[in-house]
Amino acid sequence: MSNEIRMAFAHPSQRSEATAGDDPLDRISLRDHIKEVEIGAFQAERGTTQRIRFNIVVEVRPAAARVDDDVDRILSYDKVTEAIDHELAEERLNLLETLAERIAERILKEPQAVRAFVRIEKLDRGPGALGVEIVRARRDLPARATRTKDEDERPHPVLVYLSNAAIASGEVPRLLDRLEAQGAPVLLCVGAPEEPAPRSAQPMPQRRIDLLAIEQNAWVLAGLDPRCVVVESRTELDWSMKNGQIAVWAPSKIVLDAVEGPRILPKDSPALAAWFAGEVSARELLVIGETPPADAWIPVRALTIEEAP
Repeated sequence: MSNEIRMAFAHPSQRSEATAGDDPLDRISLRDHIKEVEIGAFQAERGTTQRIRFNIVVEVRPAAARVDDDVDRILSYDKVTEAIDHELAEERLNLLETLAERIAERILKEPQAVRAFVRIEKLDRGPGALGVEIVRARRDLPARATRTKDEDERPHPVLVYLSNAAIASGEVPRLLDRLEAQGAPVLLCVGAPEEPAPRSAQPMPQRRIDLLAIEQNAWVLAGLDPRCVVVESRTELDWSMKNGQIAVWAPSKIVLDAVEGPRILPKDSPALAAWFAGEVSARELLVIGETPPADAWIPVRALTIEEAP
């Protein structure tokens, strides 16, 4: 085996050593750290967990002062495992590549970290290990990764659930005028249309069908006013709120990718809206034209479309 091939499959610590410059850095490593995770783009990988192995090496700057056996003066191993746990808890992911990128970025936010080698492998998808390995440097972090806490805080929107009667009332543009005048970010949610959705004998396909029915209604609402933009991912949602758009939530991706998703059936759409309100830290839920959920943890108001602010 050539040296290049041998190095390609070497542990990240050897990769780090082999690519070090004239002024080598200190290293900390995490070896063979295994977690049970639901991850993967294939349907067979949904609803089940598989073993994922992490090997991570972080090159760090030498401490500017004596360490004196003080854990607060070093980059702790806990920061590495916390980065893994945080990203696994954030949302369900399809790709190991995405998970590796996010873990590396979180580790490299630590002041001592200079370069991170992240290898992640699936252990249960075949006779061997299937995985990815990335190398990222602190200097390559995107600008968003170096924002201060205050700059990166998400806004607290007003979440508005619209019944089918409210959507059909002809009052949606005037309602949006009133909501825009308040100045807070606005997110709109809807339920399924009146027409019955196709039926499946299995619960998982039926859940997807019902969520897609809600998304069809989201597009109906968006067609009533050009200010409405249908969003399905957290990235789209954050951008929409920060740029003054009125977002209409298409729920499938966020619901299905949630690590601890709602147990609410899609047909109970006001309760699903209340769950989403918690996910986006909404300041208030307005339910227009329908009975509000009884156990929402945020302030809820039931209004007619004429009463809505």
